[in-house]
Amino acid sequence: MFGFFKRRENVFHKLIEEQASITYEALRLLVKYLETSDPEVAEQLSLKEKEADEVRRILIDELNRSFVTPFDREDIFALSRSIDDVVDYADSTVMEMVILKVKPTPYMLRIASLLKDAAYEIWHGVQRLPKNPSVAIDHAQRAKALENRVEAVYREAVADLFSGPEDLHHVVEMLKMREVYRHLSNAADRGDEAANIIADIIVKKT
Repeated sequence: MFGFFKRRENVFHKLIEEQASITYEALRLLVKYLETSDPEVAEQLSLKEKEADEVRRILIDELNRSFVTPFDREDIFALSRSIDDVVDYADSTVMEMVILKVKPTPYMLRIASLLKDAAYEIWHGVQRLPKNPSVAIDHAQRAKALENRVEAVYREAVADLFSGPEDLHHVVEMLKMREVYRHLSNAADRGDEAANIIADIIVKKT
């Protein structure tokens, strides 16, 4: 019986790890798109977003059918949601760039690179949750530090963007780019939330 419950707990660890891994892969694709503007990379990112959604659906189904979880089911749900939101915002960033015909900027690439590094830390933080909580919290803290750097670059980018509109066409382009920057900033916010939830889980377990 104990073995059965242990296997049920492992299901949740595996699914959260899978979500975090897909998120890291998606952020790598986001960086690649901003480097190349390759439509095929945009399509690969869209597929990753769908893959992430499927894993989240399975996790929620498991939550609804299970009495035993490795930590609070509310924390599992919230961590899964935050990680999934990062992928969603990465995908919507590229979709809006394509729809609005926005060209990548050095600021966008800097932000995406930081988001990718943060996703890597969250992925490893999730991996270390079951057996090495002190290592997991180190990864969460690194992720938060990277998210703070994202916000600094975001503010720099917006300040530069609105530094001197020249005509109506320029204003329209500014507003388009602002939307893209907002998606990237929202991805950072969700990553920060995921790192906070990892830290909360560890506090409750210790």
